[in-house]
Amino acid sequence: MAAALVRPTGNRMIAGVCAGLARRFGTRPATMRVIFLLSCLLPGPQFLVYLALWVLLPSEDRASGAAAW
Repeated sequence: MAAALVRPTGNRMIAGVCAGLARRFGTRPATMRVIFLLSCLLPGPQFLVYLALWVLLPSEDRASGAAAW
């Protein structure tokens, strides 16, 4: 089963979005960060998607707290 899509509390650089995506897809966080930086060279809404994921993805501590209820 795949890992839940949450922003981890450890191994964050800015918001933990790349670390959460890396955990979900089974890659290293550094690899996901490089992919994101390279994608910013292409035209498109990558930065807006990052900001949206920052707002929409729950933090790992909140997600585990919600599961305890």
